[in-house]
Amino acid sequence: MTATPRKPRSSRSGRATMADVAAAAGVSAMTVSRALRRPDTVSEEVRARVEEASRRLGFVPSRVASALASARTMTVAVLIPSLTNAVFIDLLAGVQETLSPQGYQPLVGITGYGPEAEERVLRTQLAHDPDGVILSGLDHTPGTWDLLRGLTIPVVHTMDLMAEGGHGDCPVQTVGFSQFDAGYAVGAHLAARGRQRIGLIAGQLDPRTRLRCDGWRQALRDAGRHDPALELMVPDATSVALGAELLERALATHPDTDALFLCNDDLAQGALFQCARLGVPVPERLAVAGFNDLAGAAWTVPPLTTVATPRRAIGVEAARLLIAGMADRAPKSRENPRRVDLGFRLMVRETT
Repeated sequence: MTATPRKPRSSRSGRATMADVAAAAGVSAMTVSRALRRPDTVSEEVRARVEEASRRLGFVPSRVASALASARTMTVAVLIPSLTNAVFIDLLAGVQETLSPQGYQPLVGITGYGPEAEERVLRTQLAHDPDGVILSGLDHTPGTWDLLRGLTIPVVHTMDLMAEGGHGDCPVQTVGFSQFDAGYAVGAHLAARGRQRIGLIAGQLDPRTRLRCDGWRQALRDAGRHDPALELMVPDATSVALGAELLERALATHPDTDALFLCNDDLAQGALFQCARLGVPVPERLAVAGFNDLAGAAWTVPPLTTVATPRRAIGVEAARLLIAGMADRAPKSRENPRRVDLGFRLMVRETT
């Protein structure tokens, strides 16, 4: 009598299970788990058999089962202000490329530059029990600080730096650069070029923008050339169109302006387009400087002087710190938070 082949078991969803893969690969379910979660702990031949069986059966590991077994969800909450700002797309790319090889997936939350919205998004993300958290900036509500203070998982703040010691009794680990110093570098550069009537155009006005404006002001005060009347700051989201509009408004109000610092490259690119349209020679009549060294900054006409910021590198380093903390069930980063300054570069090109 011929035995009837055992039908593969399946989950309630109809998907293949780890037991199905184990039977197909001729190994134990524990070996399948190790081959998928920690492939370096099994032989190459076993790993290949498990991977081939998984592909053939369409096996997708259960996150819920894995979390119950290991007390980990293999997810990281990543909160960023915007998915349309190239700065945060670059940061997110650095996070993703570093987390993915370790088996972690980012849970991306969009805060829209609002501290209150950030608190709501963080509460939602924490309900999914992430193994770590990456935040943008340091401008949080008291409620967010309370949430962070109570966490036992590692947390990394990005894009800015905090003084050693953290926020009150909440340890803070940061990866970024000094927005103030970067703004100062632009102001000092324009003053050193001999410009006398140096203006400022800023949009969005999030805390990081305000810090770079503060640095620019201090540089001009040190040079004896700061004039608050030459500052044009609006809460609108930055764009090329806004840069063109504000450039025309700034020159109409103060036609003797001979240099402008625009606090993001899209504003600066819009200003350059409008200068070409209005017949304003750059840099002979007006020097123009931007910020972030976004794609295309080196290819404007003339090429744009700007500040190169290490967005992708910040994402990579933040993810590395998080991975190190997640490997430690009682993260040492809570006791000895790190402050990683990746710096910036002033890219002097032909607009100044």
